[in-house]
Amino acid sequence: MTELAPATTALLIMDLQPSITAQLPDPETFIGGVLRAREAARAAGAVIGYVRVALTEDDIASVPASNVNFHAAAATGRLLDGPDTQVDPRIAPADDEIVVRKSRVSAFSTTDLREQLETQGVDTIVLCGISTSGVVLSTVRDAADHDFRIVVLEDGCFDRDPDVHRVLTEKIFPRQAEVTSIADFVDALS
Repeated sequence: MTELAPATTALLIMDLQPSITAQLPDPETFIGGVLRAREAARAAGAVIGYVRVALTEDDIASVPASNVNFHAAAATGRLLDGPDTQVDPRIAPADDEIVVRKSRVSAFSTTDLREQLETQGVDTIVLCGISTSGVVLSTVRDAADHDFRIVVLEDGCFDRDPDVHRVLTEKIFPRQAEVTSIADFVDALS
């Protein structure tokens, strides 16, 4: 992995919330890996940000039927803003860390995350989260359009379909991002 400047790097932990982490085959191991990345990033002085997906009553009322994914979530109330849509307590944010709530897939599309990162001088983002084909893919594409340098932690992402995860991390993401492991990310910070 290429060298990182912690002062201008942000680790973004995306959609790790109880309603989503409950779907992991081994949540403790997955979250443990993300915790290793977060602790290394904190120790190095990088910015830490959390992105969670949750819909307010107003969001639910405004989701059109044409948005298949969010319309289904709105109809079931699965993503209604509440305890299950907060950041998973096993990886709870510190008081001074960024936390944004989004109402669509990308970490940037319905938040002020880009502005918060730019205010702190961040030009490099390191992504991890659930799912590889959802928030990670959408955020990679959006971040590239915002001219961020992008790193994806391959083993810090999960997708229910292992083949989709593999194709994205091996073939699609490398076109716009550096894909690496949590271990290599930790080494790059030390």
